[in-house]
Amino acid sequence: MSNGEIERYGEVAFPNGDTYVGYFDGPLPQGHGKYTWSDGTEYEGGWEKGKMSGKGFMIWPSGATYEGEFSGGFLHGSGTFTALDGSVYDGNWRMNMQHGLGTKSYPQLDVYEGVWKEGLQEGIGKYTWNAGNTYVGKWKAGRMNGRGVMKWSNGDFFNGHWLDGLEHGLGYYYYADGSCYFGTWSRGLKDGRGTLYPVGTRLPHHLKFLESDFSNEWSWNLFSSAIIKSKRCKIKEFAAKISGASMHTISNLFWRSRRISHRPTSSDGLCDFGDSCRSIPLSDSPAMLASSSGEVLSECEIDSIVVYEREYMQGVLKMERAVSRESMKPEINKRHQKLQKNPVGGRGETIYKGHKSYYLMLNLQLGIRYTVGKITPVPVREVRSSDFGPRARIKMYFPHKGSQFTPPHYSVDFHWKDYCPMVFRNLREMFKIDAADYMVSVCGSDCLKELSSPGKSGSIFYLSQDERFVIKTLRKNELKILLKMLPRYYDHVGAHDNTLITKFFGLHRITLKWGQKVRFVVMGNMFCTELRIHRRYDLKGSSQGRSTSPDKINENSTLKDLDLSYVFHLEKSWRESLFRQISLDCRFLESQCIIDYSMLLGLHFRAPEYLKPPVEFESTSDSLNSETFEFGAAKQEEIIIHPTGLLLVAHEPDSVSSMPGSHIRGSTLRASAAGDEEREVDLLLPGTGRLRVQLGVNMPAQANRKLLQNEGLDSTEVDLFEVYDVVLYLGIIDILQEYNISKKIEHTCKSFKYDPFTISAVEPNLYSKRFISFLEKVFPEQI
Repeated sequence: MSNGEIERYGEVAFPNGDTYVGYFDGPLPQGHGKYTWSDGTEYEGGWEKGKMSGKGFMIWPSGATYEGEFSGGFLHGSGTFTALDGSVYDGNWRMNMQHGLGTKSYPQLDVYEGVWKEGLQEGIGKYTWNAGNTYVGKWKAGRMNGRGVMKWSNGDFFNGHWLDGLEHGLGYYYYADGSCYFGTWSRGLKDGRGTLYPVGTRLPHHLKFLESDFSNEWSWNLFSSAIIKSKRCKIKEFAAKISGASMHTISNLFWRSRRISHRPTSSDGLCDFGDSCRSIPLSDSPAMLASSSGEVLSECEIDSIVVYEREYMQGVLKMERAVSRESMKPEINKRHQKLQKNPVGGRGETIYKGHKSYYLMLNLQLGIRYTVGKITPVPVREVRSSDFGPRARIKMYFPHKGSQFTPPHYSVDFHWKDYCPMVFRNLREMFKIDAADYMVSVCGSDCLKELSSPGKSGSIFYLSQDERFVIKTLRKNELKILLKMLPRYYDHVGAHDNTLITKFFGLHRITLKWGQKVRFVVMGNMFCTELRIHRRYDLKGSSQGRSTSPDKINENSTLKDLDLSYVFHLEKSWRESLFRQISLDCRFLESQCIIDYSMLLGLHFRAPEYLKPPVEFESTSDSLNSETFEFGAAKQEEIIIHPTGLLLVAHEPDSVSSMPGSHIRGSTLRASAAGDEEREVDLLLPGTGRLRVQLGVNMPAQANRKLLQNEGLDSTEVDLFEVYDVVLYLGIIDILQEYNISKKIEHTCKSFKYDPFTISAVEPNLYSKRFISFLEKVFPEQI
């Protein structure tokens, strides 16, 4: 552009009523100018090729204003936006959205300072409420999500994991009176086992919270990564300003209050705020809780104080027992290690760099990413006989330096083999799993988690971070069995949408350069749910060796047949559908000569009824009859109130909060309605969400446990039962064991010592009948 064109200044009125006064480059605004839209919106500032660029000021008819940087016609860069409601955001923008470092002051005088992503709080940040509560930690999609600390105005504070604005996972709750509770939470409620340390108790070393160290780490975590990435001096000044100004406030945030604790209401801990890649560290220094009067107790007094082991269920105290600190040390240390290794507070140990499975995980992720990316563009077609068998495979060599077909990587050289890629591609589509979602879940930036094996097979289990998929190592003979049964398996799951059999999504083998071969199968996680699974059972229908040693039981243990003390009452039509499908699945497994399979059963307990007086069996046996699920006519009346607390509503696909995965496939269960046809239903759980009810997924039921004579009342004339509301998750697993010669020998040998009917190794027809017969007792038919 020539100097003459730069200096051309003028005023233009457009046919639509807009006006522009300023400099031009030909017909386009260029340089400084003022544009007024016909609706009253005004902008004055820099222009480039007809678009707002550079620094400028904009005011809307509503009274909202923005002063800062523009690019390509968008709010882009750093600037200050003042909204009509009085809220003010000062920080980074990208394409008209708050993105990067920024501070927002809300009309109610709340303040958030930290990281934003596409208009929502996401990263590490600090939120201060007008009422005096303060949260410092991770955010995701506008909510507290990840590791963080909440300090309430009454002096309590919680240091642990959060999900959607609520405490969720392992954490420490420090009360203002000096006591401390270390345990697990589920959506804001204590849920699971924990330990209460009364006032004056010497705390384990990992429960010490150093205020000054925390404030320094918070300031560094919050701004260092963003400052390094940013090249704008203004952002550096902004970060330094906030970091310095906040240091005194943050270091004084967690002073030890001596007032009596009162748990805040749910509204105090909720807001619409997100997650960063770094967690808040804890000090390993020893600590001791002072008494409520501020006095430090003597060693004798400390030794005389016990701690309390507790178990909660949905916020209700189920069990409490006094124990000595010495006896609690091994369990507490183990649980603390779990907190450090598994940041989300769930099951499994996150595979980090240096972990024994780290390079194996990298190889697995790289191989799956390659083969799924290779097979996905192939046009969808029906599988052929040539798509099955060990010769239907994709083979590739992955040198760490890369090759013409493979990228360089940071693991060891390995050979990759993907079995029956077209079959498993069709299976994934059959179960409505998107290829991109599958790769992100298994091969994304997040590491897998390693689970301990619940069985005797010695297999290693891995769990994707979003817990949608389980990856299991296989023995060579198990891989052969799966390849052999795959054609019939494909036909069976294709014909039965509601099958309870394990859903397979991929079969792979890695051969390392020194010759070691590791085989994997990718499966759907039957416990992929928003709800906490309180009990897990592996049920075979046999009794020999089917119990768990009490000293090995913890909250994540998978229990066995003889450990199950409940029976479950389902709605009549649901029970019929369940056993119809179990029979079909067992018939298929019997046709493949498969034994040793199990029913994996997960229980989520709702409000525990055992805290109420025990009830006679007759009063509960028909509590889930058809009248329980009656529908009304109006919207509000459509809610069905179960006598003991579970809510069912008419199914609305757009309202259901379902995690993507294999549970998408399958029909929604119907509930009987008095005087009306059956209707599909959702399970509505206050404070959790609305869940689609399917066969084996989100199934509400009533669990009864018969009390022993010494547990109940003095009268023994009637049977007394504890009654629970539960949500069930179940499916048939471990379907890769044939009744081969070794199993026949095992059956013969054990028959000399035990009742042949009670041992696991029996011929397929007998195994199937015994399996179904046992489950019929677990889910009894109601009279």
